[in-house]
Amino acid sequence: MIRILLAEDVSMVRGALVALLNLEPDLEVVAEVDRGDAILSAALAVRPDVAVIDYDLPHTDGITAAGQLHERLPGCRTVIITSLGKPGTLRRALAQQVAGFVLKDSPASYLAEVVRKAAAGERVIDQQLALSAFSDGESPLTGRETEILRLASQGADATEIAEALHLSVGTVRNYLTSVVTKLNARNRVDAVRIAAESGWLM
Repeated sequence: MIRILLAEDVSMVRGALVALLNLEPDLEVVAEVDRGDAILSAALAVRPDVAVIDYDLPHTDGITAAGQLHERLPGCRTVIITSLGKPGTLRRALAQQVAGFVLKDSPASYLAEVVRKAAAGERVIDQQLALSAFSDGESPLTGRETEILRLASQGADATEIAEALHLSVGTVRNYLTSVVTKLNARNRVDAVRIAAESGWLM
């Protein structure tokens, strides 16, 4: 059973989402909150597997709350639901290690599927939104990710990158996995190509 925390400030929408998610045989909403600054304390109390968070919440926005969750409860995966299909919003979500990003006009069955994939460790992002996020000229990579990818583009392997940057090999591999995911690349070589063609390795 996948345990879910749901954060949505509109009571009717929250009730509908709880009902829809609880209809699924493998999903259970174990906590619900109506404001962003209540998410972390509720999550620490019930330890959900996945937090489904509305982007536009009072007091603390959903992406900021997702970042706090990732820091304090890294085992809890986060899925952002939003009506704001903007590239900048998606880039912020990716920077906070959000596992899923779902537009509110998606079918209810799609949200359930995203929750399952997030719980399984996958990242699910709307394809069209991902493409627009990465095609407007601004790199989605952090400074450290860019630095690691630049070294990889010069032929360095994970061990050599780790030695050069005084990191563990595991940490370097995690960064490279994040880069491949953010760029929607097939592998590390493809990620280098995408970043180079976009001018992000300068």
